[in-house]
Amino acid sequence: MKIKNVDLEIVQGDIVELAVDAIVKADNTQSEENSQQAKHIVYVGIVDKEGKTDEHQIRKACADALLQASDLKYESVAFPALGYGVSGFPAVASAKIMAQEILKFAKFQESSIKRIVLCLFEEELYQIFNQTVTGYVTHIQDDLGNGPYTTVDAIIELPEGIVVIERSNPPYGWALPGGFVDCGESLEDSVRREAKEETNLELEDLRQFHTYSDPSRDPRFHTVSTVFIAKGKGTPQFGDDAKGLKIVPYEELLNLEYAFDHKDVIRDYLAALEKRQR
Repeated sequence: MKIKNVDLEIVQGDIVELAVDAIVKADNTQSEENSQQAKHIVYVGIVDKEGKTDEHQIRKACADALLQASDLKYESVAFPALGYGVSGFPAVASAKIMAQEILKFAKFQESSIKRIVLCLFEEELYQIFNQTVTGYVTHIQDDLGNGPYTTVDAIIELPEGIVVIERSNPPYGWALPGGFVDCGESLEDSVRREAKEETNLELEDLRQFHTYSDPSRDPRFHTVSTVFIAKGKGTPQFGDDAKGLKIVPYEELLNLEYAFDHKDVIRDYLAALEKRQR
């Protein structure tokens, strides 16, 4: 598939047999075998001192490998499944994170790289990567366009506290309910739809709070999010695309690890709430 000027390929086989300029080798791999056809091995760190990995290390390793290959003026680079199998890190998560970093690099970096190959040795791993990466890239390019992407988030107030969801997709962490605005949909309709899908709650007394547009607020790509405040009505229950849901008391809101810039959003909300109560 094509991402701007870069061809992205997903193949099954042995990465050392590929005819590419460089192959990426993670520090968790044991093989000392080098490619007979690649000019260069790009080494990236993927685990911490305890031999564990997480989303941030995989994301950084993928981005660093692309930058290294670009700095060396290579035109083609091949990746294994970064992080897969380390401390039980799932293949689907690895595929999504790598797809996000490759998309971001191919679309926004001026580079010598013209071909990126994801090479998976096992049949099952290849099928997972092929389906996940192809679906994700197609969705971003065909459905969402070039960006910046318009999103909404909801601060849903209940008597016990604020509703947050645990994300099942990268970026991981707790987050305010929200998502992408569909074509032909108003911001208000979008935030009501996302709140219902992710929390099973109806929104009352809906009002805009603030719009957040820092290009680095979302590690995947540039999103511009309008945050709303509303009262929640109904029984909270997380949807299929979330891992969990909880109601966090106001005094505990800043104790969680959040995805995106949602800790900053909540900090701004609490400051505004305190100001109104004075």
